[in-house]
Amino acid sequence: MLPSDFGDECVHLIQNFFHKILELINARRNAEAESLLGVLREPNETHLGLSKGSKSRGRALGEGSAHEVWSALSESEAAQSGLLEDLEDTVLMIEGISIDIISDITTNIIREPLVRYTQRMCEYYCIRLQPGVKSGPLWSSKDERWYQKFVSLPIADGEKLLLVPKVIVRNHLLYDSGEYFRYFVLTHLQKVELDANSALVQIIKKGKKDERKRVTKKSIIEKYKGKSTISRVTKTYPQILSKYRDQKNTEKHLPLTLDDIASIEGSASPDWDRLIAKLLDCKPGTADADIYEKATEGLLTALMYPNLTNPIVQHEIHDRRKRIDITYTNMAINGFFQWAAKHYPAPHVFVECKNYTRDLGNPELDQLAGRFSPSRGKIGLIVCRGFENKDLFIERCRDTAKDDRGFIVPLDDRDLRHLVAERESNPLYSDFPLIRDRFGRLLD
Repeated sequence: MLPSDFGDECVHLIQNFFHKILELINARRNAEAESLLGVLREPNETHLGLSKGSKSRGRALGEGSAHEVWSALSESEAAQSGLLEDLEDTVLMIEGISIDIISDITTNIIREPLVRYTQRMCEYYCIRLQPGVKSGPLWSSKDERWYQKFVSLPIADGEKLLLVPKVIVRNHLLYDSGEYFRYFVLTHLQKVELDANSALVQIIKKGKKDERKRVTKKSIIEKYKGKSTISRVTKTYPQILSKYRDQKNTEKHLPLTLDDIASIEGSASPDWDRLIAKLLDCKPGTADADIYEKATEGLLTALMYPNLTNPIVQHEIHDRRKRIDITYTNMAINGFFQWAAKHYPAPHVFVECKNYTRDLGNPELDQLAGRFSPSRGKIGLIVCRGFENKDLFIERCRDTAKDDRGFIVPLDDRDLRHLVAERESNPLYSDFPLIRDRFGRLLD
């Protein structure tokens, strides 16, 4: 769900590791498979979980857990038959694989991208990094082995920390074994038992001539129990799993909102007054240009989440010959930015920040348009302090769009105040009517 270099790398690492484990198990190279799984431990450095107190005390991967995971996989008919395609499939069909274990395995496998993400965030937010910290196990998809190295990470209370992009954090998995069993497997088995006119079939009479047959889910549950049954039935009727996967591929697995995160953490929701004030307090001109860019990023990142995520500041392109002030990944699953991505190239949305004392003109438009491409995206925002003639500048943006050089939406201080007011009134706000209307003017 995160269409970015970071997201692509994480998916690749997870698939590579899991497919390697299945390959070894199917080749009966069990000692090698267990050895690779044996490296997995509970990754306390992310501090994701529900432990009470100051110490992380999870109930997922621990001593002996990796052996149990290997044992469950190696003895599983689903693993040997080819039913398992991805790590999340194990939640449906492998006894002892829980969402906690899936989370811990995932974190272990993507540790190296998380280390780089942590370093980038610490550098941007001026959080001190401690050099010479043991990385923990890192998975190499090229060599298909674990390795370690010394890295720079933040240290708190004597323990290393790994930061995780909040947009990939969930409090439940999209795949759920109970849901799969009750609404897919049981439903299919009811039909199987009816068609076979088995002993589970009940005849319900409403009169001498009015009768119908049924098989209750309760009777099915009594006959078929456990994930081993799910695996066996799915092997016989693989279309059940295909149907479940198809449904999940169309479901919206929504990220936690900022208010969700604040509630879980027991912290305050975004202070919109402080965020907008920090930007408005910047004096127009080159002296405060860097402060203005950082304030703009802080405000927009909060405003646009979870539609636009993973901000990269001073993003270098064209072999470092050009830079983009802020590049966002477009992860919208509803609202304006989802609509935009369906109709125009918009895997990313670019932002240029202009803390000018003068009006913007064609050079600023040409600068942002020069950052667009069909693969990167052709939608951007240009943020500035104000316009003497906003309508004229919008017409210039329209000319750029008509020339097929991309779609640029201008926003000034007044517009940002308006966006903040809309977000305050609706925490789930994603339609951005002001941006949508202004984008529409580029299409007239």
